[in-house]
Amino acid sequence: MTSLESRIAKAIWRATADDWLKLTDSDVVIVGAGPSGLTAAKYLAQSGLHTLVLEKRLSFGGGIGGGGMLLHKIVVDDRALPILKEFGIKHTYAPEYGLYTLDSSELMAKLAAGAIDAGAKVIHGVTVEDLVIRENPFRVEGVVVQWSAVHISSLHVDPLFISSKAVVDATGHDAEVLKVLERKNPSLGIKIPGERSAYSEAGERAVVEMSGKVLNGLYVAGMAVASLNQLYRMGPIFSGMLASGRKVAEEIIKDLRGVHA
Repeated sequence: MTSLESRIAKAIWRATADDWLKLTDSDVVIVGAGPSGLTAAKYLAQSGLHTLVLEKRLSFGGGIGGGGMLLHKIVVDDRALPILKEFGIKHTYAPEYGLYTLDSSELMAKLAAGAIDAGAKVIHGVTVEDLVIRENPFRVEGVVVQWSAVHISSLHVDPLFISSKAVVDATGHDAEVLKVLERKNPSLGIKIPGERSAYSEAGERAVVEMSGKVLNGLYVAGMAVASLNQLYRMGPIFSGMLASGRKVAEEIIKDLRGVHA
């Protein structure tokens, strides 16, 4: 038998190759493993769509982990309760505030577990640096990916491609996918003005209302919605983030079922 070191390497290479050969053609690619991205992933995957989540960091949760100013609690309102129940996330009602408190660590862990258990594949350390597009009519048909370590090292290495029927920008405040679209395809007239100052109630409501399709094949969820539409920021309340992810998933499921019909 070959050495343990050799078997370790071969097992990892083989399993990784097997995964990537399947992932290069996905139904949905979600960019960002934050609250809206992971929520969307669960609902998409459990509907039977082949769902891939790409996260440039080596962690889950996006902005959840810092809680409110590094305190380990965040809040949600009534709109999030059905989603918390489906993910099995514990929460405590604070009647004097009309809000529910929960641990940021549990929210991160259970959103990730819920998405993965539903069948979504999450890959860390991968940056989406461009989009795969087609013209006449303009549509998005996938993403261009590179290892995050290559970007951090400022190396010139050609990327590879993942084809998909839908791409979701769930990259948060930076709206990274949308900014690629703005920079590289100016004829579309898409502008990313960034979010406005804090107005939690209005921001929570609007981010859900405006989540959804940007153009054929491209959708937006979470704080990327605020950056695209110059909505108010809302701070460490995550009801809108969770509801945004669910709404985008429902819209994609409807759209792709129409394509399949």
